[in-house]
Amino acid sequence: MPGPMKQKTDAELRHERLEFYKEEMSEINGTLRNFLTRAQANAAFLVDKDGHLITREGIDDRMDVDSICGLVAGGFAATRQMASILGEDTFLNLFHQGKRANIQITLVGDRTILAVVFDDNTTIGKVRLYLGETAALLTQAFERIERRS
Repeated sequence: MPGPMKQKTDAELRHERLEFYKEEMSEINGTLRNFLTRAQANAAFLVDKDGHLITREGIDDRMDVDSICGLVAGGFAATRQMASILGEDTFLNLFHQGKRANIQITLVGDRTILAVVFDDNTTIGKVRLYLGETAALLTQAFERIERRS
């Protein structure tokens, strides 16, 4: 039987939570918009590891955003366990292909996940090409935000 869960201190909770200023969100959203244009993708969701939406761009109103975010985080957590079994720290990318829609899921930094929805108007190669650059830009932005905090 597992022991009692250790409660996190205020400092630990503050460290886990990123706080964004308006200018920072504007920069992040601009980075996502630029990515969507260059990659010709439909939508991008930036999600924390607990499945909470940080921001989104290019959204289609028919998508259930809350469900997508929760499932993205849950899928990534399950994949982390598979990686551990195989002796890896984590897998950085996941890809799911459907008949009409695809989703590329990428770890950004150590706290966030970027999920990109796209269709056959682009290719996985094009999405991944621009995704690497976008993930690096977002990681840099998060590092600046963390230092400020």
